[in-house]
Amino acid sequence: MKHFAKLGLNSKVIGVTHVNDSDTPTEEKGIEYLNKLHNYPFWKEYKKDGSVRKRTAAIGYTYDEDRDAFIGKKPFNSWTLNETTCQWEAPIAYPSDASVDKRYNWNEETQQWDLNE
Repeated sequence: MKHFAKLGLNSKVIGVTHVNDSDTPTEEKGIEYLNKLHNYPFWKEYKKDGSVRKRTAAIGYTYDEDRDAFIGKKPFNSWTLNETTCQWEAPIAYPSDASVDKRYNWNEETQQWDLNE
């Protein structure tokens, strides 16, 4: 199974779909197939495990051609993009003592992780 993101204006992901490998032996063939099926030309392949285009695609993400990656919306102004993973990162690391019973939320005002009570 191959996965494709449908790209709209400014390379925003406006849909995701999957097709059989037999219909899409290459990304180019997949785009041709989807173009014929949906009469829409703008598609990019991705892998759910992030091994292609650094991460899975999701509606609302943006495809960055220079990085050849799907990038989610920046969650907070203080966060920066990790150029290797194309994931947004807080200015300080997520607490190492986090668990199923102990979760934290980012507090943009105080620039720290607050325990979610």
